[in-house]
Amino acid sequence: MASPISDLTTPPTLILTSPFPLSTTSLHRRRPHLSSQSFAPRACFKESTPVPVESVVGRRREFVAQTALLSLCASAAGGVVAREGRTEEQQLLADWERVFLPIDPGVVLLDIAFVPEDPKHGFILGTRQTILETKDGGYTWAPRSVPSAEDEDFNYRFNSISFMGKEGWIVGKPAILLYTSDSGDTWERIPLSSQLPGDIVFIKATGEKSSEMVTDQGAIYVTSNKGYNWKAAVQETVSATLNRTVSSGISGASYYTGTFNTVNRSPDGRYVAVSSRGNFYMTWEPGQPYWQPHNRAVARRIQNMGWRADGGLWLLVRGGGLYLSKGTGITEDFEEVPVQSRGFGLLDVGFRSQEEAWAAGGSGVLLRTTNGGKTWTRDKAADNIAANLYSVKFIDDKTGFVLGNDGVLLRYLG
Repeated sequence: MASPISDLTTPPTLILTSPFPLSTTSLHRRRPHLSSQSFAPRACFKESTPVPVESVVGRRREFVAQTALLSLCASAAGGVVAREGRTEEQQLLADWERVFLPIDPGVVLLDIAFVPEDPKHGFILGTRQTILETKDGGYTWAPRSVPSAEDEDFNYRFNSISFMGKEGWIVGKPAILLYTSDSGDTWERIPLSSQLPGDIVFIKATGEKSSEMVTDQGAIYVTSNKGYNWKAAVQETVSATLNRTVSSGISGASYYTGTFNTVNRSPDGRYVAVSSRGNFYMTWEPGQPYWQPHNRAVARRIQNMGWRADGGLWLLVRGGGLYLSKGTGITEDFEEVPVQSRGFGLLDVGFRSQEEAWAAGGSGVLLRTTNGGKTWTRDKAADNIAANLYSVKFIDDKTGFVLGNDGVLLRYLG
């Protein structure tokens, strides 16, 4: 059951308004909390063994130094490749081109965002403490060092980044929160609680010094003062909700499945999240006190869910199936759409416009629709990319990227 909401005040001014069972533990801390929990897709986010900071920082600085010249050369050549002719592999990708990144093999790219006031200035996040920066719209990228994230004994995995105006936020695991007010020129470390329920997996910039963050246990917190005060938007964790509703017919719901595998937010602030085992999903709308559980209407387990451009839902199942909700809004009524995924799982869908969207998945699968998802065609040119494509992100109708494992990045050409 939900715990009473209480205000916890800690020096200097850190306050958490939370219904979660944090007792009176201080939210202020000097060092982040080690956590072994994973966030989804779990196949992407297998945690590496923590490495001594001297080794991590030393290798990172050496790597940055070694790739500086390479990045300069790539910047000079990038325009030639992009504008005067691409390699044979790039020419085959009619709508996409491969962007080669100066990072270690094995890095999984997790998120990407651009500064609204400077559309050519952006950042990519990934595993193994990866932050890359571009200032030419994504043609070339260079490693970015953030000193405030390099003075601890952890090898961070940066999960999510979001900008509004010149303000930006980055969250990662183990628990870390970075904030910038100057378009990413400098990043400030904001302290977080070791008692935060779950791992932070998503953050959304919502206004001046304001953001919304979500953990894989269903906690949603909002701040309006740069992260020093947080207020809980839901009254209990997912585990508590499932315990309370397990007898009401939610198939597969139990205390042990009370974490999220994926979380996606609509432009108007609604959330849809898939359970860790894919056997049901949950939704939340602003103002609701609890997450709402839903039975899956399909036989196979759910891989991922998200929002269409028209406000409806898309749903991916393990094995490569794709479903669209009937109508818009939150529903349990879905219908399957035939796709040619070659048996590989589809992992994400990104909408470029109301009608055009791209789906990506295992072994370089890329699918395209130009009629709002009614029919999909396979882009066979991406078959030669030996990587799983985990995320499709369209910044606007002219700028899009596909993020994958082993540092694979595709840039949309249009």
